[in-house]
Amino acid sequence: MMQRRHLTSPANPGPPRDPAPKPAPTPPPTWRWWLPLVGLLATILLLWSPSVKTTPTVSLNYTSFLARVETNKVVTASIDPNGGVTGRLKNGDNYTTQIPTVLNDAQLAPTLRAHDVSVAGVGSSSSLVSDLLSFIPLLVFVGIFIWLSRTTRRQLAGGMSGIMGIGGNKAKVYDEQRPSTRFADVAGYEGAKREVSEVVDFLKHPDRYTKAGAIGPRGVLMVGPPGSGKTLMARAVAGEAEVPFFALTGSSFVEMFVGVGASRVRDLFADAHKRAPSIIFIDEIDAIGQKRGGAVVSNDEREQTLNQLLAEMDGFDATTGVVVMAATNRPEVLDPALLRPGRFDRQVEIPLPNQAERAAILKVHVTEKHLGPDVDLDAVSRATPGFSGADLANLLNEAAIVAVRHDRDVIGAADIDEARDRIILGRRDGSNMLLPEEKHSVAVHETGHALVAVLSAHADPVAKITILPAGQALGVTEQLPADERHLYPESYLRDSLAIRLGGRASEILVLGEASTGAANDLAGATDLAVHMVRDWGLSPRLGPIGYGDQGPGYLGGNQLQSRPYSEGTQLAIDEEVSRLLAEAEETARGLLSTNRDVLDAVVARLLERETMSGDELIEIMRETIASRRTAATVGNAS
Repeated sequence: MMQRRHLTSPANPGPPRDPAPKPAPTPPPTWRWWLPLVGLLATILLLWSPSVKTTPTVSLNYTSFLARVETNKVVTASIDPNGGVTGRLKNGDNYTTQIPTVLNDAQLAPTLRAHDVSVAGVGSSSSLVSDLLSFIPLLVFVGIFIWLSRTTRRQLAGGMSGIMGIGGNKAKVYDEQRPSTRFADVAGYEGAKREVSEVVDFLKHPDRYTKAGAIGPRGVLMVGPPGSGKTLMARAVAGEAEVPFFALTGSSFVEMFVGVGASRVRDLFADAHKRAPSIIFIDEIDAIGQKRGGAVVSNDEREQTLNQLLAEMDGFDATTGVVVMAATNRPEVLDPALLRPGRFDRQVEIPLPNQAERAAILKVHVTEKHLGPDVDLDAVSRATPGFSGADLANLLNEAAIVAVRHDRDVIGAADIDEARDRIILGRRDGSNMLLPEEKHSVAVHETGHALVAVLSAHADPVAKITILPAGQALGVTEQLPADERHLYPESYLRDSLAIRLGGRASEILVLGEASTGAANDLAGATDLAVHMVRDWGLSPRLGPIGYGDQGPGYLGGNQLQSRPYSEGTQLAIDEEVSRLLAEAEETARGLLSTNRDVLDAVVARLLERETMSGDELIEIMRETIASRRTAATVGNAS
């Protein structure tokens, strides 16, 4: 664990319920029964529309009509079997006339054509065609009515998966073109890769397990902090497995309409069964798999989706060859029904990488980058404890950006250091420059941290001291562990308390008073002391008792926060925490008082250079102590 000392400015579910009943089918909408009536009314209006005349109509006698034809004033003419003639004149008016019944004018049609009159029909009627065309709107409305009726039936039968497609399966299937990621591309995590590779092997060679009487895993839940590589592991499974791979996120199931998520779950598993053997991967499953009954306002859509998922997983036949994989960084919020055997009966832990794994991950991410000869990836891995795979990738990308900013395409060790400081501390600029007296106070504070760390027998080595402000930190003393720690003895914890309070002790010793810059140190030291007393049994007064973390629980569930000890015990804890902190500060003050000359020398050098390494600190310390001894020897001789 990397210890980072920041000098900051003043701080400015319950038990699962029974599955909810499925909602009753939605009745057909009543508005669709009005469609035929609307169509009939529209048709009647269209049938009567010819009688609504908006253009003037002139009634002509037959003689006048012929005169207008001969003077080319008639544009169109339509003759019905009864001798009626209608049409349009050249001035835009409509006209009507009647051929006398006693006159059988056989030359009318040739006369009309001779004077370029468009004849719509002679001896026939277009009324039948017009009437048929008038029924087109009614037929259109009837067709829409029939289509909507069939669509509604499909919606009711398929859980609203019809007209708008909102209930459809949104899983992305890697079948023909699978991801190129392989297990070899996932650095480290050999145990986790063995776990998931068994799933791949079971799907590819099920007969081997059947002969041994073994049933393959039905569900695999990958658990780990953000950025640890859970999704990358799933992509590697997709690349290694020669089976269809359905990939989607938990949030893609949930919509605003109740029942859509359940429909998508049914469609997803139906598709997976059709393509079996296959793998379903659900990323961020906590979006739909949270404990039921743990919220003040229930989410019927999410709970119905979870119920459907539980039903689909519990209904698996061992011979179908469908495995569900999921990933989450919040396993504590998942419903217990999801984690029981028969569903997600195998959990694969993917923790943050250790130092060796970080080095391997860095080697993967630098394949397309140009590194300078001074870059040591082992040293970078040692300087990045607590970094996830995503953090390491971001570190190298930031280092490349720093190199480009300095007009270089080769990444140097200094670029990586600057990128790491920016990730940990924040951006460094001139907007928070310190006053001279503030700069001196910060140097005294950070030197106190560093000297106590160097003088403590069980502390981690000091890597760097800086008084350059970055982000919220006005200065930093950075310690890097020599080895990966898994257990922390009491001696290490007590030294850690002294180091955290070393900055405040240095301020009191040199400046005569403390400042608000120790706020972050006091909070961290108090939290560590509380754990030592309450959780780890490191207090002689309370004895070997540990109450564990009292984290918040879920409203309405068994995890509600409750203090498992009395007020008297709380008072004893507070007194023990106060005692530990007072002893740690006294230890730090004693170390600094004994080495006051070293403290002053380091402060002076730090004000001059603003940043120094741990090796420079030790060199100054050795020179100062040697001078002190020489002076003492000379004094004794005189």
